[in-house]
Amino acid sequence: MAQSASAPGSSRPPASDPRSPWAASGVTFAGVLLLVDGILAVVKGIAGIASDDVYTRINNYTFKFDVTAWGWIHLVLGVILVCVGWGILKGAAWAWGVGIGLAALNLIANFIWLPYQPVWAVISVAIDVFVIWALCTNRSKPVI
Repeated sequence: MAQSASAPGSSRPPASDPRSPWAASGVTFAGVLLLVDGILAVVKGIAGIASDDVYTRINNYTFKFDVTAWGWIHLVLGVILVCVGWGILKGAAWAWGVGIGLAALNLIANFIWLPYQPVWAVISVAIDVFVIWALCTNRSKPVI
């Protein structure tokens, strides 16, 4: 006889249940990470706007912008990421799709930002990859 994925009377959902606690925890963690990534982006943005001497000067780089322009890009993205992260934590349906899109946009921006601040950029890229994975793999329905 084949055994079922969960024992009768068990509070654990079967393994095939799309409402897996691991997936739900991943989405919660993705919301927190979007908040943290947004706050980091705001800090990067303020540092770039306040002083051009904070970041490394790049001479021959394909995606060269003024550091102040990068500061504004990161500041705006950061504020939006914080709002979307908060929406994900509240369970808003709109925040899931917007979160995936903004995490992808932030991933691209941080990849381009890589020569200016390699450590911060790599950390932000890793956070964005996890957020995209967590939001795409959870199949439970968010609250509308």
